Amino acid sequence: MNAKTIINHFNLQEHPEGGYFKEVYRSKGSIAEENLPEYFEGNRNYCTSIYFLLTSNKFSAFHKINQDEIWHFYKGSTLKLHTISPSGDYSFILIGDDFKNGEVFQYKVPAHYYFAAEVIEKDSFSFVGCTVSPGFDFRDFVLPSCKELSSEFPQHSEIIERFTHY
Repeated sequence: MNAKTIINHFNLQEHPEGGYFKEVYRSKGSIAEENLPEYFEGNRNYCTSIYFLLTSNKFSAFHKINQDEIWHFYKGSTLKLHTISPSGDYSFILIGDDFKNGEVFQYKVPAHYYFAAEVIEKDSFSFVGCTVSPGFDFRDFVLPSCKELSSEFPQHSEIIERFTHY
């Protein structure tokens, strides 16, 4: 199985941050805006999830959302997920199936963290799922430029340059 087979089978579309995705779940129930923290504008579904695929030549650029996002590993090679906390701490985690060497099948990116992802094996892909609660809405999505993010976190300008699109 290869990336093209998965992209075609699941009808994945290009995502603005990079890679390919398809929403597979959006709860019917929703949370009213007045019951959400002040940084949410409008109502949100309880939960959403997507399929997400990255290839070794397409990365997921640094972005952030207002919610926690849980990444679930399905198939392919190891994914390296980079994070920058609101206070500027950088870290990374390896998401994959080699748990004996520290990889995890599932990882939660905390709300308001900037994060980016890459496939670390050449000529490969990573097929994952991402679950967001309260549910994802593009109003919560921030995709900064290299200049914007580097000015906020100049100590991480090298990694930011590698994982921003513009």
